[in-house]
Amino acid sequence: MEHKSKFIEDFSVGMQSTMEKIVTLEDIKKFADVSGDFNPVHLDEEFAKKTIFKGRIAHGFLTASFISTIIATELPGPGSIYLKQSLKFLAPVYINEKILIKVRIIEVNIEKSKVKLSTECFKNKTLVLTGEAEILIQAKNK
Repeated sequence: MEHKSKFIEDFSVGMQSTMEKIVTLEDIKKFADVSGDFNPVHLDEEFAKKTIFKGRIAHGFLTASFISTIIATELPGPGSIYLKQSLKFLAPVYINEKILIKVRIIEVNIEKSKVKLSTECFKNKTLVLTGEAEILIQAKNK
């Protein structure tokens, strides 16, 4: 698969990209297998019913991983190098809920070939995750 190179000079404050994803039980099981996080709040309905969530929820980092999807594929796109990510988890994501993931450029540093991104995830217009990312992008003259 061929990827068109994007350079730091191609980006500006305000550019954004979004995607939607329905979080399935299969996603949660696969994430548990890959991460090793088998917390019963994610996998055991009887256990989860007794928690403050009253049912199974997705891993917070599963939801956060969709931010990485946008960064790697859309904004900034292929070749991007993740340097930093802050995250604040505000609400749970339940099985079969649709998540809207939004990434927006809030700062461009041409000298250092970096962009700062606002990263957010919503369900039904409710913010469930917020944070900022710093991404390294190649420069044309380097």
